[in-house]
Amino acid sequence: MYRSFFSILFLFVCTVASAQVDTAKPHSISAIKPLQRQLRFGIDLSRPVMNILVNNRHSYEFIADYNLPKDLYLVLEGGFGGSDIDYPDLKYTSTNSFIKLGVDRSMLQRMFPEDWDLLFVGARYGLGFVHRKEATFTTNDQFWGQTTGIVAGDNMTAHWAELTAGIRVELFKGLFTGYTIRGKFLINQGPFRELPPAYISGYGKGEKNTVFDFNFYLQYAIRWTSKQ
Repeated sequence: MYRSFFSILFLFVCTVASAQVDTAKPHSISAIKPLQRQLRFGIDLSRPVMNILVNNRHSYEFIADYNLPKDLYLVLEGGFGGSDIDYPDLKYTSTNSFIKLGVDRSMLQRMFPEDWDLLFVGARYGLGFVHRKEATFTTNDQFWGQTTGIVAGDNMTAHWAELTAGIRVELFKGLFTGYTIRGKFLINQGPFRELPPAYISGYGKGEKNTVFDFNFYLQYAIRWTSKQ
C-alpha cells in the first residue's frame, strides 16, 4: 500500500516539475525578494469535525511554517488528543501529545513578490508521547467460564516518518486555506504490539504500521522585510 503512495507522489512531483520547465522563461528572474520573511500559523479545521463524527476519539492539531531560501519552508506541527475504548469485553483510555518537524518544497514558481500561493511536497519526523491508562478485559471460555483481568497502564513513545503533499491558497491578505495529504510510517513498532492505543493524535490508529491522513488548514501569515 505504501508503495502505491510513493509512486503517486513521485509521478505528481515529476509532472509539476516538468510543467515548471516548460513554462519558465530562459532568463526569468525569481520574484522572491531575498529579504522577504513570512511566518504562518494555523489550525486544522478537519479535526473538530472528526471529533463530532467519531465519538470515541478526539484530536486538535496546529501548524506553523517559515519561509527559507530556495522555495523551502520549515514546518513545525503539534497537538494533543486521545481515545476511549468502551466495549463489553475491553475498556481503556489513552491520551497523547505530539510534535512534528520537517520541510516543504514549493513546486510553483512565484510570479510576483505578493504571490505566496503554494503547491508543495515535503517530509516530516513525528514524535508522540502516549499514556494508556489501566485496561480491563473480560474473556469467556467453555471450561473456565467468564474471566476478568486488568492490564497495567503504560507510557509509550511513538516515532514515525511522513511524506506530504498539498496546497495553500491566500484568500485575503495574510489569510490562507489549504490541505495536506500524508503517508505515515511507524518507525518503532515494538511498544505497540500489545494493546496499542486505538488512536494516536498526529499519527492515527495505533495498531497500524502505515497510515494515510488528511488535514484541512486555516492559517494566518505575518510578513516583514529583514534589514540584513
